[in-house]
Formats: sequence, C-alpha cells, structure tokens
Amino acid sequence: MKETVLVTGASSGIGLELAKCFAADKSSLILVARNLAALETLAAELRREHAIAVQVISADLARPEVPQRIFDELKGRGACVDVLVNNAGFGLHGRFAELPLARQLEIIQVNLAALVALTGLFLPGMLERRGGGILNVGSVAGFIPGPNMAVYYASKAFVQSFSEALVEELRGTGVGVTNLCPGPTESNFSKVARSYQIRELQAAKMSAADVAVAGHRAYRGKHCMSVPGIKNRVLVLLTRLLPRAAIRKGVARYNRLK
Repeated sequence: MKETVLVTGASSGIGLELAKCFAADKSSLILVARNLAALETLAAELRREHAIAVQVISADLARPEVPQRIFDELKGRGACVDVLVNNAGFGLHGRFAELPLARQLEIIQVNLAALVALTGLFLPGMLERRGGGILNVGSVAGFIPGPNMAVYYASKAFVQSFSEALVEELRGTGVGVTNLCPGPTESNFSKVARSYQIRELQAAKMSAADVAVAGHRAYRGKHCMSVPGIKNRVLVLLTRLLPRAAIRKGVARYNRLK
C-alpha cells in the first residue's frame, strides 16, 4: 500500500532533503511551508524524477490556527497522512531579555506547539490504521541548555522528551516515532537565527542531504533517535559526563555575541 508523507518546512534545508528521501521511496508527498514558489518548484522536480503525487500547502505555522486548517484541508481533499515529518522550526541568537518577545513566542509556536498540534491531529488516524509514524526533527541542542539561544534550545529539549515519551506510549501499536537530532547543518537556519546578532560559526557543518539520509534511515529502521555525525554523538555523550555548569559555560562561548 502506497504511503502519504507530510513534510513541514519542506521548502529548504533538511525538510527539502527529507522530501527527496521519501520521494525516492515512491511515497506520495504533501509539502508544507510558507514559500509557495519554492514548494511548487520542488514538487515539479519530484513529480518529474519519481513519477509520484505531490501536493503543496502554503502555510505559516507561527499562526496557532494553521495546524487545524491543514488537517481540515487535507481531510476535505480525502488525503490520508501515513507519515508526519515535523521539520519546521527556527531559532534566534541573542540574550533572551534583548530579543523581541513576540518573535521568541513564535519559536515556541512553530517548534513546539505546531509540532504537538499536528501530531495530535494526525496520530489518531495512524493508530486506527495500526501503521505509519512520526519523524520529528529535533537537535543536539535538545540535550543541553543554550545561553544566547535559550528558547530555541529549550524547544528542542521538549521535542526530545516528547518524542521519547511517545515511543513508549505507542509501543505495540504499529506506529513508530523517531527524533532526528542534527548538529550544525548547512542550511538557512543560521541566517535566520543570527538576524539580530551576527557571527559566523566556525564549526564544521554536515550537509542537509547527509542529515536527511540519516534521519530517513533511522525512521525506516524504527529507531527512537538519530544523531548524525561522530562529533555530534560525542557531544551528546559528553552531556552525560560533564558537570552542567561546564556545559552551560561551553555553550555560552560557542553562542558568544559579537
């Protein structure tokens, strides 16, 4: 039976590359992002290269009503979502008290509330069919506190905890959950995050394509979590060994302001 995969934040970066991974499986796709032109371009490419059905929805997940609108629109189309890829997300670089509060609340809405809402809307159907799954895009940031990117790191900690809890709740139901936890990745994330405080990161970055392949492989392998890259896996290990104070200071230096 052919599956249908919904990917949020599919217009660029990891989301775009994940869409390509599922397209190579011959999955039907529903691509969601704000940039309709970019979605249409990607959809045309995937239809041409893989002969699959691709739908696009232009939507801003920073608006609280949007997850329900997406669900209702797809229900009206008769679309059935088998796999939900919660990829959409962003962060801001700077001290919490100095960044616009409204924009930081949008981080919570996109990275956390929209992810929970979409999961809550589409998961019952998966359980009824006893199949499908959820691929959340978290971050290695979810394992550590993030001075100078406090809300973003905290949002990814939520995604990590939420994903692991769902793994246990859904055990034996036929529905899987995987949390993809990349480190620094080549995408437009840094451009958005550092729009208030500019600093070029010196850390080596993985390509979005490599991160997506790792996440797709982990999801197909029914793994709870994927941390792509040996350096990122070492970092996660160190978070379990080092004192929290040392971790906080190290991350503050990494996210230093100019």
